[in-house]
Amino acid sequence: MRHAKLMLGLCVVLCSSGFLLGQMAPPAPAKTTGDAVDAVLRIAQSEFVGAADAMPEDKYSFAPSAGEFKGVRTFAEQVKHVAAVNYIFAAAILNEKPPIDPNEENGPASIKSKAEIMKFLNDSFTYLHKAVTSINDKNKLDELSLFGMKMSRLSVGTFSTAHPFDHYGQMVEYLRMNGIVPPASRPQK
Repeated sequence: MRHAKLMLGLCVVLCSSGFLLGQMAPPAPAKTTGDAVDAVLRIAQSEFVGAADAMPEDKYSFAPSAGEFKGVRTFAEQVKHVAAVNYIFAAAILNEKPPIDPNEENGPASIKSKAEIMKFLNDSFTYLHKAVTSINDKNKLDELSLFGMKMSRLSVGTFSTAHPFDHYGQMVEYLRMNGIVPPASRPQK
């Protein structure tokens, strides 16, 4: 009986995984190291931008305050932080001066409205796509300096795909606390 339950559970998981993967458009086959990183970045961007856009502007200042949430970033600050760090990652990969002040990890204070924040976010992903697609077999192990650490260009590129997901998880909590189902969690047609 126990074996049958285990097999049934395994079957459900595998079938569900196949169903979920079937809902996503397959990425184009990677031709370069940068293309491979960029494919993951596109997934992160889709999830993150969808969540950022789902929150109404009047809730952008929301931050949980009860329990262990004291002092956390607001929803807007989460979005601006990811955008600012996208610029910092991209500039490091491209070996350029960041187009924003790298000391402003939460983005410029002058960017306040949802429309301005969404533009800042989308522009940051455009710049980051340019950067990660520049990674190739010849430069992927070049040493860069990022936040005082020495890292390879490929390490910075791959970390740039993980960082949005960290904040995406927090934003999902904020959305759900405001009665909003994140777009990636909504039933697919």
